[in-house]
Amino acid sequence: MDAAFTAEQDEIRRTLRDLLTKHGGPGEVRAAVRTAEGHDPALWHRLAQELGLPGLAVAEEYGGAGCTATELALACEETGRALLPSPLLATAVLAAPLITALGTPEQRAELLPRIADGTLTAALAVPGGSMAAALGLTADNRAAAWAGGGRAGGIQAHPDGDGGGGGGWRLYGEADRVLDGHSAGLLLVAAHAGGYPRSRTLLFLVSAEAEGLARTRLTSMDETRPLARIELRDAAARLLGADDGTDVCGALADTGSRAAAVLAAEAVGAAAGALERTVAYVKEREQFGRAIGSFQAVKHRLADLYVRVEAARSAAYYAAWDRAAGPLALAQALEAARIVAGEAVQLHGGIGFTWEHEAHLYVKRAAADELLFGPVHRLRDHAAGRAGLFGAVTAEGPARGVAV
Repeated sequence: MDAAFTAEQDEIRRTLRDLLTKHGGPGEVRAAVRTAEGHDPALWHRLAQELGLPGLAVAEEYGGAGCTATELALACEETGRALLPSPLLATAVLAAPLITALGTPEQRAELLPRIADGTLTAALAVPGGSMAAALGLTADNRAAAWAGGGRAGGIQAHPDGDGGGGGGWRLYGEADRVLDGHSAGLLLVAAHAGGYPRSRTLLFLVSAEAEGLARTRLTSMDETRPLARIELRDAAARLLGADDGTDVCGALADTGSRAAAVLAAEAVGAAAGALERTVAYVKEREQFGRAIGSFQAVKHRLADLYVRVEAARSAAYYAAWDRAAGPLALAQALEAARIVAGEAVQLHGGIGFTWEHEAHLYVKRAAADELLFGPVHRLRDHAAGRAGLFGAVTAEGPARGVAV
């Protein structure tokens, strides 16, 4: 196995870092999150048209680059370093793989080229507010708890007046904490069909202009991760793919494993960004006539943080190659981001606690990501259960016996 990056992969990282250094600083980030979209549309256009970021993992036949998860992870590591608010994660990491896996040839031909060139953004909406459970990261997503069940709750789907023969469906329910759901041009909505006796989870395509759809941007801890509440009141929808027994939960879990590796790389980028800013600060800040970075205690703390970041980076890169390692890599990266961000505030001293300084942005990103895609202990618990460390895995989770 050759673990070295190719020249093309290094070029993706270098080009994106140069662009974000010029146009993705703390001031630009603060301005972007206050726009109606929650990101800078002009910068997103450049990322899509000039660098082709949303098309990295889209097949070439649909206008994408046909790259692997590694290229997407490297790109997201750089966007994480800058805490860049963009629809890249929701569109390219979560929505595009599901359309590729489940969509009909006509749906793929209609949607993927527009995603690849950045003219269409998409978001995944799951009921229950638990993205991690729906993606199979913290629980078995075949259990009904995350989706509300088939009798009531969650989002319900039923064929429209023509009996569904023409592909028309109606959705009723709501989903909270939908990443970039307020601005996405297309929603992928997980809903129950068939009622209680034949309950099954399907994915539906809902246009942003669909009648019966209401979207509300929520106040979130991390403004660089805009969240929305999606309300569906008999909203018109199209089934993604065909209702022919396709394993939708399996597709969600596969997407979750891939997304975990990319999310881990993004969290590593955020941790590295916080550490780099902290190292630069302790070289300049003086106490007792010398830079505080020269004190042995500070050196030791920074060395520990460096080891955490590099270990998490190695895990993220490995997970980009082996998707099965994604959840554990994500747990390690989220933990590293949380610890590094907290230490960054401490090492910045009094200024680190102020709203004017960017240190708190890294703390919020670390906390919000763990709430949205974790928490860390559940990621590890579910991964350990799937590996059989605690006995057989049931629908309720891993058995709690002690293997001897």
